Amino acid sequence: MSDVKNKVAYITGGSKGIGLGITRVLLGAGMRVAISGRSRKSLDEAEAVLESENLLALQSDVTKPMDERKAIEKVLDKWGQIDIVIANAGVGYFAAVDELSLEDWDRMIDTNLNGVFYTLKASVEALKEAKGYFMTIASLAGTNFFANGAGYNATKFGLVGFTQAAMLDLRKYDIKVTTIMPGSVATYFNQNTPSEKDDWKIQPEDIGQMVLDLLEMPARSLPSKIEVRPTRPDLK
Repeated sequence: MSDVKNKVAYITGGSKGIGLGITRVLLGAGMRVAISGRSRKSLDEAEAVLESENLLALQSDVTKPMDERKAIEKVLDKWGQIDIVIANAGVGYFAAVDELSLEDWDRMIDTNLNGVFYTLKASVEALKEAKGYFMTIASLAGTNFFANGAGYNATKFGLVGFTQAAMLDLRKYDIKVTTIMPGSVATYFNQNTPSEKDDWKIQPEDIGQMVLDLLEMPARSLPSKIEVRPTRPDLK
């Protein structure tokens, strides 16, 4: 996509954190962006912060296939196309495997894996039409396992595998597929409150710039899996 201006993106979990950072960068590049989230309050707050006529904020729970289908339909009704879909919504609960609750396991599977599949299923025909781009936001936890991370590791390892297989399935339609695997990002994830103490971390807008760079890559080139980490974690 040599010219991203007026292209249409749909971003799940777009009302805060990485999703909000990506949204801000894409809007700044002249794109039209639809974001979704479960909380109407968070979506309203994102609209107030971004103040853009090119923003559409939709309430949708990615764990519910019908929600995602309706969200995609609303984007198509408003703008008539979807060029980029970014499956960003994710949750994490951390405990030793013998202490991890069934409820937390199910929440992670439902959001981090099922939710991505539902988003892709809802949008894939529009992406075929646009010869578009599908991206997932995974994690370095998708390649590096750690104690108390069994459930999160399982979903992120699975997400990386899912995305790479989807890339092979969809490239015959000229759909690009990439997974981005960030390390520590300055977000509210895992009960963190971003502040100056997080200056050493990747910033959400850094991921947004990476997304924009991917969109502007030549059509013949596909960075299908990207790991990104803080330059100086020793400064924390």
